Amino acid sequence: MQRKVQTAGVGEARTTLPEILRAANSEGTVTIVTKQGKPYAAVVPVWQALREAPDLSSLCGSAEGCFGDAGEFVSSLRDDWR
Repeated sequence: MQRKVQTAGVGEARTTLPEILRAANSEGTVTIVTKQGKPYAAVVPVWQALREAPDLSSLCGSAEGCFGDAGEFVSSLRDDWR
């Protein structure tokens, strides 16, 4: 199945959002929202977003050890604001 892809500037997307959402839901249309001519965001059918999103359970523990002791970090921030 070939999906339709369209573009819309931010202003156009703001005024035609109901139509963009309907097209995504009923026709599978992907709309690339541009800002100053550059891709900025995309409106995609929810089934596509869910299919391509990572399974969150696979991320469990993936940042373990990256930030040290979170409690200690938060305490230090509180001390800075006292």
